[in-house]
Amino acid sequence: MTKLNEKRVAILATNGFEESELVSPMAALKNKGVQVDIISEDSGEIKAWKDGNWSDSYKVDKTIKEASVDYYNALVLPGGVMNPDKLRRNGDAVEFVRGFFRAHKPVAAICHAGWMLAEADVLRDRKITSFHAIKTDMENAGALWVDEAVVVDSGLVTSRSPADLEAFNAKVIEEVAEGKHEEQTV
Repeated sequence: MTKLNEKRVAILATNGFEESELVSPMAALKNKGVQVDIISEDSGEIKAWKDGNWSDSYKVDKTIKEASVDYYNALVLPGGVMNPDKLRRNGDAVEFVRGFFRAHKPVAAICHAGWMLAEADVLRDRKITSFHAIKTDMENAGALWVDEAVVVDSGLVTSRSPADLEAFNAKVIEEVAEGKHEEQTV
């Protein structure tokens, strides 16, 4: 097993991401020595959403066009309603997500980020969870949806909401440490 301080994780987000769902996993990973990059559609900064209002801005490390799946060991997808709804309309973002599955690398999605997984068509016969309001979307995409704080299915980590971040972060770190999963595929 590779040391965590040798790992790199991409967090894919755009304006309107749920702040805690990006900041909390990023901090947990960095605390373990993992290099974390925020990837987005455009360079500059992206603005968070918190408690029904706009919040802080965060520096984008690389654009989707600059980022390569080969450079990263895992992918984290924060939710929020606006963030995945916008990203799923970006073909490059969808292909970036799909690339992690093709490469058998861990992917973690929380809350509404399941929309990106559905758009990437990687949910068929996978056990997952998500925010309850998108349960039908997940099932229509072929997922086996359950109502649990965190679900791990061969390198795919999913959680329901910010209330599950402690369990989500622990499993993200565990999967990043484990590395590739052959069953994690498109």
